[in-house]
Amino acid sequence: MSSLMALRSESNTKIKINFDGGDLSSDAGLLLLKEFICKIGFNELVLQHFQTNDNTIRFHKDADNLLQKIYQQIAGYFTDDDSDELTNDPIFTNLLDKQALASQPTMSRFFNRMDDVTLMQFDWMLYLLRQKVYSIRKPEMVLLDIDSTLFDTFGKQEGEGFNYHYSNRGYHPLLCYDGLTGDLLKAVLRPGNVYSSTDCCEFLQPLLMEYLDDYPDIKLYLRGDSGFAKPEIFEQLESNGTSYAIRLKENAILKVMAESLDKELDELTAANKVDYAVVYGEFQYAASSWGYPRRIAVKVEKPLGQLVYMHTFIVTNMDSKPEDIIRFYCNRGRMENFIKESKRGFDMDTMSSRSMTVNENRMQISVLVYNLFNWFRRLVLPEKMRKLQVDTIRLKLLKIATRMVRSARYITFKLCSSCPYKREFYETLKNIQLIPKLE
Repeated sequence: MSSLMALRSESNTKIKINFDGGDLSSDAGLLLLKEFICKIGFNELVLQHFQTNDNTIRFHKDADNLLQKIYQQIAGYFTDDDSDELTNDPIFTNLLDKQALASQPTMSRFFNRMDDVTLMQFDWMLYLLRQKVYSIRKPEMVLLDIDSTLFDTFGKQEGEGFNYHYSNRGYHPLLCYDGLTGDLLKAVLRPGNVYSSTDCCEFLQPLLMEYLDDYPDIKLYLRGDSGFAKPEIFEQLESNGTSYAIRLKENAILKVMAESLDKELDELTAANKVDYAVVYGEFQYAASSWGYPRRIAVKVEKPLGQLVYMHTFIVTNMDSKPEDIIRFYCNRGRMENFIKESKRGFDMDTMSSRSMTVNENRMQISVLVYNLFNWFRRLVLPEKMRKLQVDTIRLKLLKIATRMVRSARYITFKLCSSCPYKREFYETLKNIQLIPKLE
């Protein structure tokens, strides 16, 4: 039958094509992820701490379904339909130690069983995983970069709403990344019509207490845009010993208080002596809703080719020079790249269910996937690959062709002989093997 199905290339008559290649896969690099995930004890965490509210005896168990979804997302297979296309893939079936993957209907039913309890389970697993990763490499400081974004929705989905800042409908999640490592420390899904800082204190408090209780020697810093310039947030951070730099919206009082800097800039730019100039300063300021004045770092800038000055006001409890505080705040621009990678690289913003709770559970799976991959990238990849985006790493290290060969005792994966990243593959595997087994 197979010989009858062989096709001959018209462009080169010496070439024949058929589907008799055997057990082939294009995702051999996932074997590295499996080694890493096992080393940090993630499989055991899932078995111990994850269970949907379902007592039915099922062939495809909850833990297996979750791991299947995680491996699929790491490899770039984001939809439930991909499960059917990968059902007999030799890499995926061996990663999960199964004859066949769970089907699309099975996976969809699995997600629909998730509820508020599974949300707490995801939160708990992320906390335990962070402990494991910090036992390997604990940071000296953590930059809590907090921001919100928009997840588009389509149709009548629970909790969706119009957001005036983004001029679109959707959900308005709150996110907190570590600005140094890119770790996604926490995420929560919110209705689309809420303000940026809504429930921010409740969002931050467990995270702040985690570091204060478990890692008192790690210095905490927080950066946020003007949407988070709220006195209750300032007070929360101050009471927890967290340094912060949060931007203030420009207003008439702030501009008046910065007039001395404007005059200084006037002198620098008089008679067009220079076309670009910047000055820094500081003062004490208290908005009507504040209980007491706080330090404001100020930047006044004459942009190139413009006559109007630009003002930047940062409220802070830090002791650094104003110019250092401004630069510290402006470096939070990296967070936009983290958000983009979370969305484009791991499909975190796809909201496919009518239920907001199910959508948030899907988001929390993406949070786990993002972090697992980020830890993999940071802890075990070769140095020259650690700054690469996920799509590039997938192309170079995960999308490697392989053929599975069974013998009486072993299963051998024969990877592509012409793979240009053999050295990086072996170096990554060596780095994983150097990590102690975490319980």
